[in-house]
Amino acid sequence: MSAAHVRRGGGSRAAARKPAKTAKKKRSVSDARAGKLAGLAFAGFLLAIGIVVLIALDVPAKAERAAATTAGRAGFTVSGYQIVGIAHMNRGIVDDIVNDELKRAADEAGTAKAPQALVDVAGIRQRLLQFGWVRDARISRRLPDSLAIDIVERTPAALWQNRGQLALIDGDGVVLDRVPVDKMPDLPLLIGPGANAQARPLSELMAGVPTLKPQLASATWIGGRRWDLNFQSGETVALPDGGAAARTALVKFAKADKSTGLLGRGIVRFDLRVPGKMIVRLPRAPGEAIAPPSPPPREG
Repeated sequence: MSAAHVRRGGGSRAAARKPAKTAKKKRSVSDARAGKLAGLAFAGFLLAIGIVVLIALDVPAKAERAAATTAGRAGFTVSGYQIVGIAHMNRGIVDDIVNDELKRAADEAGTAKAPQALVDVAGIRQRLLQFGWVRDARISRRLPDSLAIDIVERTPAALWQNRGQLALIDGDGVVLDRVPVDKMPDLPLLIGPGANAQARPLSELMAGVPTLKPQLASATWIGGRRWDLNFQSGETVALPDGGAAARTALVKFAKADKSTGLLGRGIVRFDLRVPGKMIVRLPRAPGEAIAPPSPPPREG
């Protein structure tokens, strides 16, 4: 065998050994990478356990309370508060809510005064919004030692009488407060179950008859479907069902009243429930026999 042939054979064996070394090196890199990933996963596991333990021990909350208490001792406590925007509602309600929250915050911090950071201003707002008078409330901290409570009240629009009780309501029918009979304000009176929820539609209806609106004394919501309008001169106008039908009938009646003076002539009732007709009930003359009432037009 020639020397050249031997050298070729030796070269082939060397080349065959190289892939084995490369594969071994790749396995080492893969093992190292897997070990690193396993270490990271274990570290993440330990971190998760640590967070759970901290939460279980209430450490973040305790740290927050400690920071708030420290700030309070530095002077950031609530020594007083200012309330603006109250015109009708009882101020004592606001005082009770604010003072209750200040006491809670002080007790939590273990201090004589409530630290600013522990006062739940959002909680104060939510409690105030539960009262009918309050349309909105804005509570803000005024550093270093006070709160500002800005109340946006609802505007009284009418009285609602239901089951013998009187309540003041706004234009959306929200009940603001109970009203004693001897302290009734000069506002339209809505009568009947559910009449408060119809306050806005009634207001829009009366806006279309400006000559009749100032003369309206009360309005009775009948059967949850329609209105009987009672005017200051003593007459009742029975409107049909449905907003469009009621609007058409009332506008027509207002035009007739303006031209011929229907109201104030002693007529008891104008029934407009039959389309295109007006049924009139006249007062009974002295000594006149009482005739059985004719059945009213069906409303359904």
